[in-house]
Amino acid sequence: MNKNRKNKIIYTALMVLCIVVFWWFDNYYTPTTVSSPSYAGTQTLVPKDYWPSSTTGALVQHNHYMFSYSEEHEQAEWVAYLIDKSHLTYDDRKRPYFIQDPKVKTTSADWRNYKGSGYERGHLCPAGDRRFSEEAYNETFYTSNISPQIGDFNGGIWNRLEQQIRSWAKREGPLVIITAGVLSEDLPTIGKEDVAVPKYFYKIVAKGEGKDLKIIAFLIPHKKLDANLKDFVVTVDQIEKLTSIDFFQGLPYEIQEKLESEVNTKGWRF
Repeated sequence: MNKNRKNKIIYTALMVLCIVVFWWFDNYYTPTTVSSPSYAGTQTLVPKDYWPSSTTGALVQHNHYMFSYSEEHEQAEWVAYLIDKSHLTYDDRKRPYFIQDPKVKTTSADWRNYKGSGYERGHLCPAGDRRFSEEAYNETFYTSNISPQIGDFNGGIWNRLEQQIRSWAKREGPLVIITAGVLSEDLPTIGKEDVAVPKYFYKIVAKGEGKDLKIIAFLIPHKKLDANLKDFVVTVDQIEKLTSIDFFQGLPYEIQEKLESEVNTKGWRF
């Protein structure tokens, strides 16, 4: 065998090997989990009185946010987290891989469901709100914390609402945020695992406590929008009706009855 032919065979074999490795990595490789279950550092916990109900019973508590997972829709029916002025740092964090959540017993959706779908992996608890530590930042890249969003929504009005909440947190924090897509049985899906694509997304923001507690809720259609955020303020009762979730279930009934039935932007500076 001449030298040129031998080199050609070696080159071809290496090319085939590279293709096989790339295919395996792209389809089957899963990085290690983001955070250790034995992590004993600082936690950012939502007060129990502010926890919503879970319609699925699949409640998961991470160190810096919590959620209720819907296996039927392959995403969270709600994510709750606390944000304060001290959390809003400008630390430069290396963006990790999206990985499946080891705490979801039924396993959260694989990130590959989003490939070629035309939808972005929209954070529910924003990575930008968790730059204060590497562990907190990385936790937001579990696939249990994302939902399919079109780019013009994720980078548009949804991003503007996240920025508005950060502005409130800087002036008036701490805030409790509860957010997700509105999940139902008639939604379109993406990927092999049929990840549901919500038609609406919501955020509920709470500040203060006791008689000083204030709540504002947003319900936004999942599409490109160039409108004032105030146009999407609704009652919490309206979101409860759409989701069958009981928000702020730990609060006294009379407080829930008053705050959840009204639209009140007073005390929220836009």
